[in-house]
Amino acid sequence: MLFNIMLTNETLAKHIADIDAACRERLDILIPAMAKQEGVTEQLKAVDQMEWVRRMNNIKDRAEEIVLQKLVYD
Repeated sequence: MLFNIMLTNETLAKHIADIDAACRERLDILIPAMAKQEGVTEQLKAVDQMEWVRRMNNIKDRAEEIVLQKLVYD
């Protein structure tokens, strides 16, 4: 019902854009923090690029799941 109201009032697009911006902002903070906490550094990237990519992809996936749970699904 809320979806239909927002669609009718033409506020849905702004709401979606606001949520998207908040998610991107949170990811920009969360991913580097998680990488630092887990020791994923530029030194690792220089020594073993594939391990760095594997670990960063894992961090990115977990961070996205956290953000979706906190900002989108709740």
